[in-house]
This record gives sequence, C-alpha cells and structure tokens, in this order.
Amino acid sequence: MQYRIQLTPQTYGISNLEYLLRENWIPANFRTRYESAAREICTMAESLFATSSAVRIHGDCHRNNLLWGTTGPFFLDFDDMLRGPPVQDLWLLVPGRDEEAKTNLESLIRGYEEIGTFDHSSLHMIEFLRSLRYIHFTAWMARRWKDPAFPLAFPYFNTPKYWEDQTSDLWVQLERIQSGEG
Repeated sequence: MQYRIQLTPQTYGISNLEYLLRENWIPANFRTRYESAAREICTMAESLFATSSAVRIHGDCHRNNLLWGTTGPFFLDFDDMLRGPPVQDLWLLVPGRDEEAKTNLESLIRGYEEIGTFDHSSLHMIEFLRSLRYIHFTAWMARRWKDPAFPLAFPYFNTPKYWEDQTSDLWVQLERIQSGEG
C-alpha cells in the first residue's frame, strides 16, 4: 500500500493544476478563473482530508469499469488504484445527485457495511472529490495527449469549449461546496 499515491487535494488537485499551468494547457482567457476555483476548492478540502482515513480503493470505480460475467459482476482497470476515502469509489458508481442516486448510494453503503465500517461523515467529501476528479482527469488527458489514440478518443479535449465547460464546472462545484452541498 505504501507504493500507491494517496488521494488528497495536493495529489489530485494542486499537483495536477500546477502541471496544467506549467505546461500551458489552460488558455489565457480561462487560466485565472480555472486556477482560482481549483485552488479554493483544494484549500477548503484540506481539513476534510486531514481527518479522513485512507484505505486501498479502486480510485476509478465507475460503471464502465464494472462488468458482468457468468459468475456475476467484477471490476477491472486497477491501474488507478490508490489510497483514499472509500466514499470515492461509491460516489463514482452513483455519480448523480437526484433522489434515485441518493437511494442507490444508500444501498451501496449498506452493502459496504456488510464487509466493513463506513464513515458516514465522509459523504460530505463527495463534491470535493468530484471537483478533484475534474482536475485530475483533465491533467490525465493532457499528459497523454501525444498518444495518437487520445485525440481520437477525446476530440473535444483542449478546445475552447472544453476549457469553458471545465472552468464553469469548477465554479459550479465551488458554489455547491460554499453553499454546504460539499
């Protein structure tokens, strides 16, 4: 476990933000707003992460990494495995915010509690985790952009619309967090 990174505002947020800034990925007209929102979210998240436990988690536990075989469901794509709060994997499986998503998340938590203890206070981390994922995913794509498969798979990346949407999404996340949704 010591060789896996720990999901923190520093590793998923600031380090990725600094990479995007250093390598000039963020267009000048979005740079200040993107950076400002990202740094504020990371600063606000520090205290939550300082008091949360970190265990081995999948890290990229969304529905596309859950397959159904003849013996039942199984996960794949463990290259993003890391240490972090278990709520990271659960919110990725149920990323919505509506009542159905809340019900599904509660069901996942009940199932999780059949094998381990779940810290219900970590539910307050979801909007922070969602924000950190935005930053991390953007840097992940930027780091791989020279791979010929990436422009084909992500043709929208690094377009003015992409940066407009990402900047707007981070500000929406910041507003949610500031209003107590985080």
